[in-house]
Amino acid sequence: MSRARHEVRIGGFGGQGIVLAGTLLGKAASLYDGREAVFTQSYGPEARGGASRADVIIDDAPVDYPYVTQPDVVAVLFQEAYVKFAGDLRPDGLLVIEADLVKPEPGVHALALPATRIAEQLGRRVVANVVLLGCLVRQAQLVSRDAAEQAIRDTVKPAMVALNLEAFAAGYDHDDGGLGAMAG
Repeated sequence: MSRARHEVRIGGFGGQGIVLAGTLLGKAASLYDGREAVFTQSYGPEARGGASRADVIIDDAPVDYPYVTQPDVVAVLFQEAYVKFAGDLRPDGLLVIEADLVKPEPGVHALALPATRIAEQLGRRVVANVVLLGCLVRQAQLVSRDAAEQAIRDTVKPAMVALNLEAFAAGYDHDDGGLGAMAG
């Protein structure tokens, strides 16, 4: 993505680490890439199991309006989030879906990432959010890889840093066949 401003919406359900993924993205941009970033979150009253959303705006200039209006990137980890947020995507934007949990409508083009399956192969399903983050950093070029990895090192518990860096690398390096893993 060549524009200086990026609006990102990440959706899932409580317990999938949606808020952490948004936090890591915002920190990577603002603390380690020297850009401006705004992060907002929304989740249902259930918290765990209910709908959850993280919105991040990244810009080279100060962010004048802190809410995502038409995201360049929408990434969703479950069907309800797809139904709620996919329609918000800018026409030329990037839609990333959890390959095993989201079924897009016919004709919808999306990068299908098996984030949960990859996380399970690493031994911990809970890092699917960081697998997703790795994919977003590579595909949408929102922040540098180094900045994202530094945000992980400085944010997650020390005992979880190595696993999260491995999850990030797995998402970043995931062979999408040149976006050949498109759904729809």
